[in-house]
Amino acid sequence: MIRPFGTRLMEAIRQRGPLCVGIDPHPSLLRDWGLDDSPHGLERFSRVVVEALAEQVAVLKPQAAFFERHGSAGIAILERVVADIRAGDGVGVIDAKRGDIGSTVQAYADAYVDPSSPLCSDAVTASPYLGFESLRPLLDTAARHGNGVFVLALTSNPEGAQVQRALTADGPTVAGTMLAGVRRENAGMTPWGSVGVVVGATIAATDEDLEVNGPVLAPGYGAQGGTPADLLRIFGRAMHNVLPATSRAILCHGPDPGRLQAAAARAIEEYHIVLQLDGS
Repeated sequence: MIRPFGTRLMEAIRQRGPLCVGIDPHPSLLRDWGLDDSPHGLERFSRVVVEALAEQVAVLKPQAAFFERHGSAGIAILERVVADIRAGDGVGVIDAKRGDIGSTVQAYADAYVDPSSPLCSDAVTASPYLGFESLRPLLDTAARHGNGVFVLALTSNPEGAQVQRALTADGPTVAGTMLAGVRRENAGMTPWGSVGVVVGATIAATDEDLEVNGPVLAPGYGAQGGTPADLLRIFGRAMHNVLPATSRAILCHGPDPGRLQAAAARAIEEYHIVLQLDGS
């Protein structure tokens, strides 16, 4: 029987703590690690991160754009990273933020959440801003194969508010309709649904209901400015579902694997303290 992504993710969080580390091989980070901005440097960087952290953190999240910029060689490396995360008993989420309609969304689904593809990961991020139901092929394909989707809802970039906080003709905000759509997908699922949302760890105050019976990925924790106080302020009663996502705050400690592991351990402990303050 296929074990749903939501179940696998919750088990990983219980075993390792709620932390997502991005694999973001930015050119400046490659230089800081003494690596060339080349496919060779990209592969070395990625493999060190996976070998150091796949068994320590709940999720590893390769950012597809930093692999795509190296062309076909970069895509081949991303395929190996996905396989290495799986071989290391990790949970992988490809951060691709794909979104389109019809057969194109189905093609993205075939690429990222269908096990017949070498790019298939446990989950993928997706943009619903062509309408929530535009993601239907992706949501259905992921569900059929026991994989997950993280739907963008409230992002930290200032421009996001133009769309996400705008009011629909029926009254709710656009972001509110996306959160409601995820809630419907996860209704009745235990212990969690397999459709999550993305809510930035540095957004302004929101009155949206962030409880979706599924995981809440919160990028921007750490080096991008998100703090424990921000998490408490933003997520309230949904704190127990939050998966804080960080990248540079951990990766800046490389390339030494021991330092990467120590930085991740500190971040996990810090977040456990936040949960205790919240009573979750």
